[in-house]
Amino acid sequence: MPWNEPGSGDKDPWNRKNQNQNQGPPDLDELVKNIGDRVNTILGGKKRSSGSGGGGTGGGSSTPNLPGKMSIGLIAIIALAVWIGSGFYTIQQGQQGVVLRLGEYESTKDAGLHWRPRFIDEVEVIDVQNINTVEVGYRANGRGSGKVKQEREALMLTEDENIIDIEFAVQYDIKDPRELLFNVSEPASIVVRQATESAVREIVGRNPMDFAITEGRAAIASETKQLVQQILDRYKTGINIKAVEAQNAQPPSQVKAAFDDAVKAREDQVRAKNRAEAYQNDILPRARGQAARVVQEAEAYKASVVARAEGDAQRFISILEEYAKAPEVTRDRLYIEAMEQVLGNASKLMIDKDSSSGSVMYLPLDQLLKNNTQSSGSGLTTPRSGTIPQSSTGSSSSRSSSSSSTSNSIRQGRTLN
Repeated sequence: MPWNEPGSGDKDPWNRKNQNQNQGPPDLDELVKNIGDRVNTILGGKKRSSGSGGGGTGGGSSTPNLPGKMSIGLIAIIALAVWIGSGFYTIQQGQQGVVLRLGEYESTKDAGLHWRPRFIDEVEVIDVQNINTVEVGYRANGRGSGKVKQEREALMLTEDENIIDIEFAVQYDIKDPRELLFNVSEPASIVVRQATESAVREIVGRNPMDFAITEGRAAIASETKQLVQQILDRYKTGINIKAVEAQNAQPPSQVKAAFDDAVKAREDQVRAKNRAEAYQNDILPRARGQAARVVQEAEAYKASVVARAEGDAQRFISILEEYAKAPEVTRDRLYIEAMEQVLGNASKLMIDKDSSSGSVMYLPLDQLLKNNTQSSGSGLTTPRSGTIPQSSTGSSSSRSSSSSSTSNSIRQGRTLN
């Protein structure tokens, strides 16, 4: 028969079933069974028989049809994939992760993508880059302005048994997350605040009140930073102190008025002391200068008197030598010089009353007195009193008579002496 004609048993020449009769969508139950067989094969089970009966043929035992096992295996695969996927985690920049395996330290992870077996390892992520601030003695207002006073932390006792109100701001970061996680049970801010308060009380208790309030604030802040870091390192907290700043240091508000008065009095004392020192620095050099000037003037006067005395002595010796050679001439010269000196300083006029000349003399007394006064003040040589200016109508005989009369008067005076 031809190959394309149907034969007996509705089979084609290739001994296959009629495709027209078996065409249609695949059976869902068969698909599920096939997937279950594959899962059992993967898990080490036996493939189930395709027969519909309770047992198979051929003398071998067959695996019973258990849809629950297939579901459990599929759920297990999905759960495994979810468990593996949930183990991935990311650490951001500036953070470090502390890996704990069953509660015990395992390692420290830096920033990046990491994987851990979930439910076995735990990761504590800690920020190690951010700088935190802790206030001691006050609390910053959450609204960004003002502050709330904490008197229990701010009031401290000084070495001289005074109480001061002091405030500090502490900046810190984390240098070792492992130590912070295993050695510190409280928040890091509380630990830093307590350590700072303890350190400040110790340092302030070693210094007087004036030092802590005035020039010692910077020194106390620096010493506090070192002491706080020593305390934190001693307890292995893993905290690093970046800076300690003294915000305020003053006496308590209850005694602030009295303390201000004391400070003002101390400032007045310092001001008066500085004024006295300035006056001392001004008057002492001036007094020393005046004393030196007086000494120098005395020495100059001494030298002048000694030189004048020596000169007078030398002149007397010279006159004595001339007097020994010509006594009369020397005596007359000395007398004339003495009379010139005496009469030159006198305000008198000498007129010859015996003069027989008929000339009328013009005497400018005001001018003579004025010239005499100017000559005495300037030390210039003045004309002799016996010299009297005459008017233009005077004759030569009158001048000669006056001169002879003056010479006679000088001789008579010398003879009387």
